[in-house]
Amino acid sequence: MNIRWFALPLFALVGFAGCDDSSSVVQPPPEPSLEEFENPPAPAATAVGRGGAAATVDVRATLAAIYTLKHGGNAIDASVAAAAVLGVTDPFSCGIGGGGFMVVYLAKERRFITIDHREKAPGAQTHALFYRNDKPIPTNDLITSGLSVGVPGTVRGWEEALRRYGKLTFREVLRPAIVVAEKGFVVDATFADQTGRNLDRFRRISSTRKLFLTDAGDPRPVGERFKNPELGAVYRKIAEGGAKVMYEGELAQKIVETVRQPPEANPPLEPGVMAVEDLANYEARVRVPVESSYRGHTIIGMPAPSSGGLTLGETLNILAVVAPSGAGEQNGTEEHVHRYLEASRLAFADRNAFHGDPEYVDVPRQGLLAIPFATERSALITDRAPTAAAKPGNPYAYQDDPSPSGPPGKPSTFDASPTAMEKETTHITVTDDDGNIVSYTFTIEAEGGSGIVVPGHGFLLNNELTDFDIPSDPKAKAANLLEPGKRPRSSMTPTIVTKDGKPRLALGSPGGSTIITTVGQALVNFFDFNMPLPAALAAPRVSQRNATDLRDTAETVFLASDMATKLKARGHVFTEQAEIGAATGIQFNDDGTVTAAAEPVRRGGGSAMVVKP
Repeated sequence: MNIRWFALPLFALVGFAGCDDSSSVVQPPPEPSLEEFENPPAPAATAVGRGGAAATVDVRATLAAIYTLKHGGNAIDASVAAAAVLGVTDPFSCGIGGGGFMVVYLAKERRFITIDHREKAPGAQTHALFYRNDKPIPTNDLITSGLSVGVPGTVRGWEEALRRYGKLTFREVLRPAIVVAEKGFVVDATFADQTGRNLDRFRRISSTRKLFLTDAGDPRPVGERFKNPELGAVYRKIAEGGAKVMYEGELAQKIVETVRQPPEANPPLEPGVMAVEDLANYEARVRVPVESSYRGHTIIGMPAPSSGGLTLGETLNILAVVAPSGAGEQNGTEEHVHRYLEASRLAFADRNAFHGDPEYVDVPRQGLLAIPFATERSALITDRAPTAAAKPGNPYAYQDDPSPSGPPGKPSTFDASPTAMEKETTHITVTDDDGNIVSYTFTIEAEGGSGIVVPGHGFLLNNELTDFDIPSDPKAKAANLLEPGKRPRSSMTPTIVTKDGKPRLALGSPGGSTIITTVGQALVNFFDFNMPLPAALAAPRVSQRNATDLRDTAETVFLASDMATKLKARGHVFTEQAEIGAATGIQFNDDGTVTAAAEPVRRGGGSAMVVKP
C-alpha cells in the first residue's frame, strides 16, 4: 500500500543542481511506503551484491539510503537521506544541531573531495570564557551549557553536497526522515541505554525532559513508539526552503536564544554568546583530501581541522617502517600488535601538539606524512611498552618551507579513561551503481551533545567547543586553543582506500579519539591479518592514544584473549571499556560486487544493505 503522506507541491526544480533546461530535471521519486519505514526489515550486519550499497548503525537509515539509490539518487543524495534519518533515530549521536566531515569519490571524474561542515566557535567567544578566576570551568558544567555550543554546520554541509555533487534536492532526500519523525520508530535497548546514561542532565533541562523522557521523567521504555513531529516540521521547512531555514530567520533566532538564554534548568545552565550573524555567516569548506599509502594502497582521508587523516597516515607510515613485511612472519603476532600500538602512541603525541584549524594554525601536513619523519619516530619503538608518555617530534624539519621551528606551544594531553563521551557520533558508508562513494562521519560531540533541545524544534545542540584544548593555565599556548570563528580539532576519520586507482574499501566509525585507532586497527586487520572487511570490523579492539597514564584502552572481549596476555608480558597495561567504536564500511570486490558491513554486536548491531543482493 502506498499512502499519501507528503503534501508539498511537486513543481519542477529547474536550476537546483546546475540544470539549465527542463529536459535535465530529475523527477521526484514516488512517495515512500509508510509501512516500509514504520516497520523496517530485521537488520543484517553484512550484505553482498550490486547496484549500490549502504551501511549505518540503524536499519531505517540504511533503508533510506537504499530507497534513495533506487529512486534516482546517487551516493551523495543517499548519504544525506540516511543522515537525516539518523537525526531522528540516533539523536544522541548526531543531528542538525551538529556537524561533520564527508569524504567523497566522484567516479566519473576519478577524483576525491572532502566537505568540512565542522562546527565553529561564535565570533564573540574567546578562550578566556572557558575560565573563572583563572581556573577552567568544571568539565560537567561546561559540557552541559550554552557556552559549549558551536555554530552548527550539518545542514549547510548537506546543502553543499547536494548542490555540487547530488542529483536530487532536499525535498526528495528528506522524505524518509520526515516519515520516521512523524510516524515514529520503536525504542530499542540502545536508545533506552543512551537516555539512561544522560538521565540526570536530561531531567534538569525542561525542553529536553519534555522531548525525550516520560511524564514521570524516566527513559522511554523499550518497545514504545517514539515520535518527533517537531523535528519532522523542521525537516519539512528545510525541504521547502533549503539551508537558509536553519541559518536565517525564525529558526536561527530560536537557536541563538537557546544558546544565550538556555531553557529552564535546575541548576541553571551557563549561557553562551552565539549571535544570529554566526549562523548567517557559516560556510562549509571543500578541502583537499589527505593522501598517504600503506601496503601498496592509497589511503584518502579528511584533512585538518580533523586530525583523522593525518594521524592515521602517520601511524601507518611508522608501522610500515617497523614492520615492512606486512603479512609475513609477523602476521597475527603480539609483536605486530605491539608495534601498531606504539606507532599510534607516537602519532597521537604529534597530533596533540600540531593539529588544529588550518585557517588559524600552520599544520605541518607534509612533514607529518614524510617517510623520513616516520623513520625518525619509529626509532623510539622498542620491544616493550614505554614507561613515559611519548613526546612530539619535529615534523617542520620535513616541510619544504619549514617556517616555524617547532610546536606552537606545550602539547596537550588527555585522560584516555573510558567515559560516555567516547560513545557519541555516527558513521555512514554509501556507494552507488556508478561507483561514487561517500564515507561520512557526523556528530553532536558528546553522547547527547550539550543536552539542550531547541524548544519546540525537536533536536539537540552540540557541545563541540569542548573539543578545544582547555589547559589548566589559561595563558598556555597550543594549536587547538579556542579562538573566535575557529573550528575545534576533531578525531573523525572518514576514509576511502584505493589500489591502482580503483576503490578497495570505504569505512569510518564513531568513538571520540578512538575513532582514529578503530579505523587504523580495521586496516591492519584487513591488510596485515588478511581479514575480510566484516571480520576486520567485528574483531576485538584495543586503542593507544598516548594517554597520560600510559594505558591502552581495550574492549572487555579483547582482555579475555591470549593477545592481551602476551601484550601484558611486554609491559602493556589496560583500561577496560565495554565497546570501542561502531564502524561501518564497504569492500569493493574483484568480481564487481560490493560487501557492505556494519557492526554485528556493538551498539546493538548495525545495518548493511545492497540494491541488488
